[in-house]
This record gives sequence, C-alpha cells and structure tokens, in this order.
Amino acid sequence: MHHLLDGVHLAVFDLDGTLVDSVPDLAAAVDAALQEVALPVAGEAKVRDWVGNGSRVLIERALADALGEEPGEAFAAATHEHFLRWYASHPCEHTRLYPGALEAIKGFWARGIPQYIVTNKPEAFVCPILETLGINGYFEGWLGGDSLTRRKPDPAPLLHVSQRFGVEPAQAVMIGDSRHDIAAGRAAGFRTVAVPYGYNHGEPVAASQPDLLVESLAQLV
Repeated sequence: MHHLLDGVHLAVFDLDGTLVDSVPDLAAAVDAALQEVALPVAGEAKVRDWVGNGSRVLIERALADALGEEPGEAFAAATHEHFLRWYASHPCEHTRLYPGALEAIKGFWARGIPQYIVTNKPEAFVCPILETLGINGYFEGWLGGDSLTRRKPDPAPLLHVSQRFGVEPAQAVMIGDSRHDIAAGRAAGFRTVAVPYGYNHGEPVAASQPDLLVESLAQLV
C-alpha cells in the first residue's frame, strides 16, 4: 500500500465523486423535480457543480438557478420531495464505479482494513447503490447526510466511525473528492486522500491541501 497508509486501521470513503459517478442519475432526478414544478430542466453539466452538500442543498441550488433568486422554504421543501420520490425509484440506472475504485476497495479488504462510507447523500439511497454495483459486502457500514445531527465538513461523522471501531483518528484515513471531505478529515485528525476527478464545485481539490492526491484510487493499493 502507499506509504501514507502505513499503520492505518480504518478507511473511510466518500461515495459520490469518489467511488461512483452518480451525477447522471442525480441530474435525471433534479430535472424530473424541476419539471414537476413547471421549471426548466438544469442538465447534467450544472448538476455536477452543485452536488456535495446533500440533496436538499442540491435542490435549492437548482431552484435558485431556475428562478434567478433563492427559493422559498415551502417551495424548496415540496420540490425536494419530488426529487426524493424520483431518485428513490431510479438510484442506480446510470451510476458507475470510477476506474480504480474496485481495485482499492478489494485491496483494503484483502488486508483486513475495515472500510466505511461517510457521505452527505441521504442514507436511504446508499445501500441500493452499493448493492446494485455489487460492492456492499466490502463495507462494514455507512452514514448518510441525515444519519447524525451533523454532516461533513463537520468531523462528527468521522469521529463517530472511528470510535465505533476503537481506532485512533491518527490511524484512520478519509478518502474523498471535495473540500468538505478534506476539511472533515483534517478536523477529525484523520489522514486525508483526495481524487481530482469528482465533484468539488468547479474548484481543484488540491487547493484543500490533502495529505495525498492520487489520480486513481488504485494507486493506494
């Protein structure tokens, strides 16, 4: 394994933009929700810059773009419900693993290092995606953005996982694609690894100064 991972006893992965490219399905759900409220669709390119802070924020960004102003609370909530219903029925039609992701997952698993997912995606959507892609068995569990009272970039989810496994933060690694992942990992005292191909609001994730930047997760193992 990469020398940065020497002594690591827990690997925490982000999901969207790190292990999987989920934007095609997310964009379809966003566009379906916008159509439900008689607004023009956003399209996949815009959605790529909006994801990363959970589904409610995603919808708020889509509505603000379509309306030219911030949406009202009730309107955003109703549109979010449309999104959730659509996405629940189409969570993994076009979502795919990134090249190198499966090699990394299998590499950690072969070495007996527990793997966990911490994502800002609603928890209910995580398992169906992992099952469809055939990788759920490699993970000890997962937390979504609605699993705890706080989510990334807050370190609370990462500390929750490290405490569950009795692993010191310094012996754990957070692997993600965005500044939220790196900020959460750093605040939790984890080592941090970033990939440049994911969703970081159009900004280079290198600017967040992760401990390691790899072009492919396969480089870790």
